[in-house]
Amino acid sequence: MNSVRIFTRNMTQKWKPLKKLGIIGVPFEKGQKKYGVSIAPAAMRSAGLIEKLKEIDGMDVKDYGDVEIPSCYEPVEVDNMAHLPLISACNKNLSDMVSKVLKDGRVAVTIGGDHSIGVGTVDGHYRVNEDMILIWVDAHADLNTNKTSNSGSVHGMPVALLVKELSDYWPYLPTMDWQVPKFSIKNLGYVGLRSVDEYERLAIEKYNVPAFAMEDIEEYGIQKSINHILQRIDPEGNKPIHVSFDIDSLDALEAPSTGTPVRGGLTLREAIRLMEIIHGTGRLRAIDLVEINPALGNDSDRKRTIDAGLCILSAALGFSRRGTTPRGILDLPVQTHTQSK
Repeated sequence: MNSVRIFTRNMTQKWKPLKKLGIIGVPFEKGQKKYGVSIAPAAMRSAGLIEKLKEIDGMDVKDYGDVEIPSCYEPVEVDNMAHLPLISACNKNLSDMVSKVLKDGRVAVTIGGDHSIGVGTVDGHYRVNEDMILIWVDAHADLNTNKTSNSGSVHGMPVALLVKELSDYWPYLPTMDWQVPKFSIKNLGYVGLRSVDEYERLAIEKYNVPAFAMEDIEEYGIQKSINHILQRIDPEGNKPIHVSFDIDSLDALEAPSTGTPVRGGLTLREAIRLMEIIHGTGRLRAIDLVEINPALGNDSDRKRTIDAGLCILSAALGFSRRGTTPRGILDLPVQTHTQSK
């Protein structure tokens, strides 16, 4: 336990959290089959995303708008990969925009959209910080290839498309020449897994990827789980962090408006604590929030899910649950009033 505390403290001393953010919307849903995730960026903005982030002490927020998504494209037949040309075009534009935000000295905050957009966000981050590490917070590992996927939905494939160790398992993918998989699976960690396919499990075990499934988090707690991952993939505490957060990592009671809900997930408190710990390292440089689907569920479901997303982003970017009260005031003696007799 002492070594964990020392590790966390040393990381905080080396890095300071950035106080400048760049918001990117990605109204894209062709990586999966359900309508609705494309309207999530607009729904998040309407719910006060920009205003809420500006409330964080000293935060400079710039909205870069939505990534350009081609309205038409030439169809290309790729076995078991639906809409690949459109997915590729969207991610190429997104990669360029993420790189621009980072080069502007801001944390890249990307609002999806489905999780296929992780290809573009991670690629864009890697182009700026080749030593980056990736924390994938998700109920699913997203490590399938087109040969192992049961659905053919690309939102279940982004990690496999990104990591260089799996590049030989892919056929040639037309329209994807812009994206060369250079990111190493050795710089990847998982949090919140609870629905992992057989091939994905084999890949995780083969490459010894630190992966904390929900049963592990229940045993060790969220703080020990994320600290273990950070120590494993970056023992020196000197690499930029990219978090790709799928809202379905939360229990379906916490975030019901999502396309592939799985019961038994993270509580919102666990997710907030996870983000607070990552923020505390000072090294967060990019975060994705994906798979919020405002078209699913009733008004209460939508509000609960969007509010959860806002809380997660706020915690990752420096909002303190202590409020603005100076910590020292808590140490003052408490005055009590006794009734005179």
